[in-house]
Amino acid sequence: MKLRTLGSALALGVGLIAGTAMAEYPERPINMIIPYGAGGATDISARTIAEALGTAAGKPLIMANVTGAGGATGSVAVQNAKPDGYTMLFARVGSHSVNPAMKATLPYTLDDFHFVTVYEINPVACAVRPDSGIESMDDLVAKVAEGGVSYSSSGVGSLLHLAGAMVLKEFGVEDPLNAATHIPQKGGGEAATAVLNGTVTFICTNTSALANFVANNQLKPILVTTEEPVVGFDAPTANDLGKPRLNALVGWTGIAGPAGLPDDVSAKWGDWIVEAAQDAKFSDTMASMGSVIDVMSPEEAIDFINGQYAVFKALVDELGMRIEG
Repeated sequence: MKLRTLGSALALGVGLIAGTAMAEYPERPINMIIPYGAGGATDISARTIAEALGTAAGKPLIMANVTGAGGATGSVAVQNAKPDGYTMLFARVGSHSVNPAMKATLPYTLDDFHFVTVYEINPVACAVRPDSGIESMDDLVAKVAEGGVSYSSSGVGSLLHLAGAMVLKEFGVEDPLNAATHIPQKGGGEAATAVLNGTVTFICTNTSALANFVANNQLKPILVTTEEPVVGFDAPTANDLGKPRLNALVGWTGIAGPAGLPDDVSAKWGDWIVEAAQDAKFSDTMASMGSVIDVMSPEEAIDFINGQYAVFKALVDELGMRIEG
């Protein structure tokens, strides 16, 4: 009798161990790192989709803004995390396309992350004041030739910094870094306001940062970098103007874990994001910001990011924009 009892106990113990080893992911809340500050494009996208993602996952998502170094600080926190799916990153164009292209001493590469998706494309638009006398990209280029043109950004080495130079280069300005003056601001909101108050001539930034200004007729868009028109932005597309290379100049938000993330965990995230992206609140909010919901598979996501990185890196090398420090 004792042997049978002991045997039953051992069997139960083995069963418990096996059950623990084969526990269904996720067992507990998932930590989500947002590498940029509250109220920015990444934060809005992440927090808007978080509830629907948590519902799909069956566990809450614990959101934390870990800021600094243009998105690098939060990215490193995930890079160094255990690849078990419980610490994930809301990656962004700045942290994983612009930073690798522009910063020589970045402490990570794309290979240090396992992307489960890119789910949102945030187009870039270039805009001026309505009373600037600039009605088109041709007008802007003509002004640049006259001298005295400036553009704003959210900081040296940011997407906006790259965007202003890239757009001018594509439209025939041979030396955009010297032909127009770059005046960095402390953030994307201040960069847009700098155009509004006349501190600078133009800005090229995500449509999310311009949507309210454009809707209120405070700023005039003269270009969107997408293939198709952007709702709320009455401006020609890059393709309309024969500049398809500018299609790579878009913002995006995706989700990544550390390298080594198990395939089954990645697959679950793929299912969750497809479900969450259909949430009406999320889709309506993103549409109001000019964003396009485009859920990519892991393979599609990394191909997209690598392609964008290659375009940015070529421009940075050509113009000598690489930041060594």
